Amino acid sequence: MKKIIINKVIGAALIVLAAQACSESFTDLTPKGSVTSGNYWSTESDAVSAANGLYEHWRDDNMFGRGLFWFVNASDDMVTGRTDAGSAAARDFVATGNESRINSMYKKFYQIIQRANSILVNVPDMTINEEVKRRVLGEAYFMRAYAYFYLTQYYGDHRAGLPIVTEANMNEARFTRPAHVSENYQQMEQDLLTAAELLPLVTAYGANDLGRAHRDAAYAYLAKMYLHWARYDASKWAEVVRYCDMVTSSGSGRALINTGNPQEDFASVFYVENNFSPEYIFSVVSNNVRGCILPAVLFENTGYGLYNGWGYFHPTLELYNHFEEGDYRKKATILEFGDTFTLFGEERQYYSSNSWTGFQFNKYMQPFRFPQEVHLNPNGDYPTSNLNVPLVRYADILLMKAEALIMQNQNADAPINQIRNRAGLPSITGATLADLKRERRSEFAAEYTDRHVDLVRWGDAQEAYSKPATGRQHANRDNPNSPYTVTEVWPARNFNPAIHHVWPIPPADITNSGISQNEGW
Repeated sequence: MKKIIINKVIGAALIVLAAQACSESFTDLTPKGSVTSGNYWSTESDAVSAANGLYEHWRDDNMFGRGLFWFVNASDDMVTGRTDAGSAAARDFVATGNESRINSMYKKFYQIIQRANSILVNVPDMTINEEVKRRVLGEAYFMRAYAYFYLTQYYGDHRAGLPIVTEANMNEARFTRPAHVSENYQQMEQDLLTAAELLPLVTAYGANDLGRAHRDAAYAYLAKMYLHWARYDASKWAEVVRYCDMVTSSGSGRALINTGNPQEDFASVFYVENNFSPEYIFSVVSNNVRGCILPAVLFENTGYGLYNGWGYFHPTLELYNHFEEGDYRKKATILEFGDTFTLFGEERQYYSSNSWTGFQFNKYMQPFRFPQEVHLNPNGDYPTSNLNVPLVRYADILLMKAEALIMQNQNADAPINQIRNRAGLPSITGATLADLKRERRSEFAAEYTDRHVDLVRWGDAQEAYSKPATGRQHANRDNPNSPYTVTEVWPARNFNPAIHHVWPIPPADITNSGISQNEGW
């Protein structure tokens, strides 16, 4: 069995999907098929194939293709640009968890955990190259913690964590919820520390293995996990700083893309040629055959008749107005009527007959600059591209460190000013939490860093969502120079911080596992 090239075929030959198929039930965590038979788990290729299966969800539309973006879309940065009952229910915090938009991610994260557990059960006793064994085990520990990171971010709190399923209990039929999400954090901490010991630096990977988990990714998710843990235990702020510094000093050369040209530097972070730049610590690896559809999801609906954009998420006027004067991230993030851009090799002015707000996200549009065959899937019904979608960037490392320093009454000017200077903004002194919040919004709009999660953990969501979302209604939506009026595009919402800080666990998973639903949902 030939070793799979993860960053080129991304799931196209992931034999582990057949070998480790599991049922749709959350509680059915027992590996199926040849994974449990004697003819598997015998060769190095078997171990590598199993590790490759940990990344299969990257090409799943209901995960990082757009599924998890329904949660990001709850923020004040964007609105759902179509009449869509399921996404509206999530955005308005009246979802039940049964909605097709949001009812599959919970179990899919547990499928990642199941695959990781299968590796941790079987690979240690395999007689294979020791370096490969260490890496595969490191990937399993990392991806188990990674799955729990997103599960806890969306579904766990001080009232109840998420069922902890490891290689020790993976064959049990029923599970319980820990009393507090901190128990999940403790498990994640152990897994990520072990992963950091086992995994190499990304610089040790050849081109065929770029995209796999590596040591910096483990450090980065430790920092992200401690950032959330600090909501309940202030001592964890120091750990955020520690592991952000571990990323910086790991020896892998992590840095912002910064050539001293702010007009281009931030925009170029999201270019295909920078898929594996020193700024990208961990990302959804994609290609134009089997990959991530998110860029096309943000592209103009029907793509002016040229390509099948889906046009789901539109920037709000509030996000547009948020950027400081002179911030080059604004144009790199948002297209407004009349902006000049390149589409399929031809320069044109932006307009939209579909955008509810008069704007489009520009951040992931570089693949659309070229003829379609260069970076886009020729199958417009499955509009993937060669552009990786970031999950953790070095900018996040800098701003997590800055936040942790501020929360410990320490000076955070240096990391914040690295971010500001790259964007063409002047340095500030005595940076405050308000400064930090502004930089995170400007830097990470329309990314899986997740503005909604930030607002929730800061305690700002209720106030933010009590205001309607607005946009520009152009008199002639097919004319890039058409005048506009400002209109309300989404009414104010009722966000209850005692309930809506987490999402409802899908009822089918509640029934299958026997666990309790999040309170209030």
